[in-house]
Amino acid sequence: MKTANVSAQQILDSALQLADACGWERLHLFDVAAQLDVGLDAIASHYRDKDQLVEAWFDRADQALLARGKAADLPTLEPAKRLEELLMAWLDSLAAHRAVTGQMLLYKLEPAHIHLQILGLLRISRTVQWWREAAQRQSLHLSRIAEESLLSGVYLRSFIHWLRHPEEDPAEFRALLRRQLRCGPLIVLLRR
Repeated sequence: MKTANVSAQQILDSALQLADACGWERLHLFDVAAQLDVGLDAIASHYRDKDQLVEAWFDRADQALLARGKAADLPTLEPAKRLEELLMAWLDSLAAHRAVTGQMLLYKLEPAHIHLQILGLLRISRTVQWWREAAQRQSLHLSRIAEESLLSGVYLRSFIHWLRHPEEDPAEFRALLRRQLRCGPLIVLLRR
């Protein structure tokens, strides 16, 4: 066993690889440590518990969204198209482990995991905030509140649909997302 200088990224990648084979529920941190040939203390120095791996996975998706937000073409797009491109970057970053991502959410939703459910709500809020910031949304006061609420709905519906339909043609999914971003009061708010 190494006295290891294993990185947080290596731990997360190893956990995802193992979970692809055994499922998130069956993944144990001692298995991750064994695969990396390190002790549990090496894992604990980066992650206090298994749920922190989930948070790191979604942090990685947030970083992909923010990276797409830096692209030169993004500011030239109309607001709904900017939001579409950013959410697609977020989802694309999760695509390699789509099934495990869904299993992670089910793990968080277990009745005994109320603390994880509360953290899940905070995660949704944080991701929607980064989504709006990367899209350079400038709405204020009641318009901002309404926009955040409506975008949270778009985010959740799109994410759940994406998880439940892994075989769907990407163009069909984009069309669904586009319809959501261009309907009802949201399209009025995005014109501002």
